[in-house]
Amino acid sequence: MDERIFVRENVRRLLIKEYLMKEASVAGFGGLEIQRTPLGTRIVLEVERPGLIIGRRGAKIKELTEKLQRDFEVENPTIEVKESPNPYLNAQIMAEKLAAALERGWHFRRAGHSTLRRIMEAGAKGAQIIISGKLTGDRARTEKFMAGTIKYNGKPAELVKIGYATAKTKPGIIGVTVKIMPPDVKLPDEINILPPPAEEEEEQKEENKEVNENAQRAEGEGNKTDERGREKKEAS
Repeated sequence: MDERIFVRENVRRLLIKEYLMKEASVAGFGGLEIQRTPLGTRIVLEVERPGLIIGRRGAKIKELTEKLQRDFEVENPTIEVKESPNPYLNAQIMAEKLAAALERGWHFRRAGHSTLRRIMEAGAKGAQIIISGKLTGDRARTEKFMAGTIKYNGKPAELVKIGYATAKTKPGIIGVTVKIMPPDVKLPDEINILPPPAEEEEEQKEENKEVNENAQRAEGEGNKTDERGREKKEAS
């Protein structure tokens, strides 16, 4: 197949994602999944507040479907909206929240630490926040906030959820990147020690009991020997 078809398809997917991100920004955009099916195109949209994207009697989602079919030439699109189970563990939602806080005038350190604390309190294994741009002066710089465990390379790095957002402030554009290690992720270096079976546990208890009895018996014999020694000394 011609490479131009792949390029054209990826560009169209990117434009669709940018359009739906803009439309779902008020509802808390958390992710997008596009699937091609024999019946058409299935689009799964994850948001924080589904009611705002569905609209009254489904008017908003119907408008989005018609827009995708008319302007982006999507064949028979079907939009499914699902609620994010935990917004504080969704990297894209937290990136959007942090960018909105910066636009409202929050200091970047306060906003970064507050966002990091909320993510970790939600149960994440680790999180990293990167804020870059003109934070305090005319020169752009990068600040990082990190807690817990984050993988940067190898197979475990694919388990990290990443979200991007931008904040439009008076000094300029500030980029926000949020990386979250979900709590249910199983890392290769994690080892769980299982408790022994019931039979082995009973055997261990019996062995410990025998050891204690032998120790008590030996202690008793030692005491008797000491008493005999004292009696001999007194008799002499």
